[in-house]
Amino acid sequence: MLTALAFFCWLMLKIVLVYAPMKLDAGFLLLKQDYIHIDLWRVAFFTHVFTSMLVLIAGFSQFSTTLLQKKPTLHRTLGYIYVINILFITGPAGLIMSFYANGGMIARIAFISLSVLWIFFTAIALYKAIQKDFIAHKKFMIRSYALTLSAISLRSWKVLLAHFTDMRPMDRYRVIAWLGWGLNLLIAEFIILQQIKKRQAIALANKKISSKIEEI
Repeated sequence: MLTALAFFCWLMLKIVLVYAPMKLDAGFLLLKQDYIHIDLWRVAFFTHVFTSMLVLIAGFSQFSTTLLQKKPTLHRTLGYIYVINILFITGPAGLIMSFYANGGMIARIAFISLSVLWIFFTAIALYKAIQKDFIAHKKFMIRSYALTLSAISLRSWKVLLAHFTDMRPMDRYRVIAWLGWGLNLLIAEFIILQQIKKRQAIALANKKISSKIEEI
């Protein structure tokens, strides 16, 4: 897990450093010169970029069983950092940017959907934790973090499609706008389904053991 975290952080650090301290003519911003003069969009962009690594690290920590068992206070603290960041900082910033996405209405709907679902899943995960419904909490955290990882998967698909297809750049971008987070969410639902099946199998096994003990 730590290797995967280090890899993700390295990728995000490379992305962030391109814009440090606040370059207006680097990387992705070269494609957004029509919007760079809009104060709301510009603030949202830099907020989103410079807080992304914190969300990635804090969210990743929530799936560490060791941290949960040995450092429950730290687990909760990092969880609140993750949730607050998405609900009040990174998530809203991403939503603002979505309305200015390249690729026309198709891409904009994709990114708006991503932002809304990201905020929604994270809010429900917090609500379930407060209710102490930790099974449901974990399900929504998996969904939330799957969308957090779209920061990585979007760029990975961009490279793959650019190298292995002859799609026009803007058509490719429209596909990536949906594929970059849609597949992540499908994988998250598969993981959740496997966990449900595992719990059901354990419950069934325990029930059989209890029945045999009663027979004795």
